[in-house]
Amino acid sequence: MRIDKFLKISRVIKRRTLAHEACERQKVTINGKIAKPGSTVQEGDIVEIRFGENTVRFRVKRIAEHARKEEAGEMIEIL
Repeated sequence: MRIDKFLKISRVIKRRTLAHEACERQKVTINGKIAKPGSTVQEGDIVEIRFGENTVRFRVKRIAEHARKEEAGEMIEIL
């Protein structure tokens, strides 16, 4: 699944356009490599996002095309 779509579905970032922009500004990495908006993310990958001075790091636990709000938290594991 594309990283920008995954960030939106898992509710890490609220809108896909914002996820797309974060990737283009090189604020997202997958397993230590800078991610483009179309980069593929798989279960077990470590994703890191820089929001200003803060950094969020998590492991992808599950990938789903659609997720309800209750299920979104089960898609990632904060590290």
